[in-house]
Amino acid sequence: MARPAAAKPPSQRQLRVGELVRHALSEVLQRGEVHDPALEGTVVTVPEVRMAPDLRLATAYVMPLGGKGIDAVLAALERNKKYLRGEVAHRVNLRYAPDLRFRLDTSFEEGERVDALLRSPAVRRDVEAGDKDDNA
Repeated sequence: MARPAAAKPPSQRQLRVGELVRHALSEVLQRGEVHDPALEGTVVTVPEVRMAPDLRLATAYVMPLGGKGIDAVLAALERNKKYLRGEVAHRVNLRYAPDLRFRLDTSFEEGERVDALLRSPAVRRDVEAGDKDDNA
């Protein structure tokens, strides 16, 4: 049976363009240029933007500060997707303005989960046992 192909890592160009798009989105959101009641007074962070290999699709991972009103913020970003795409096109020099997709950033939750695992008694016991073996 054939093994499924592993996902290709992003190219340097994808990473660079993703970072440019992230900066452009962050700037627009920080300046309050999107006039939507759900975004008024809400600080939205954009920790990552992943680009498709053809650079025509940008998936922006977003998180409102404090994690409150997530659904409302995602809905507001979807409603204003066309405006945001135009602003990104003005700020980032690309042949095509990428379509924008917004997703909730779960990296903070994942980091907290890993921290909790590392602090668990079972892991602490294993680390201490490993230290005793190293000293022997």
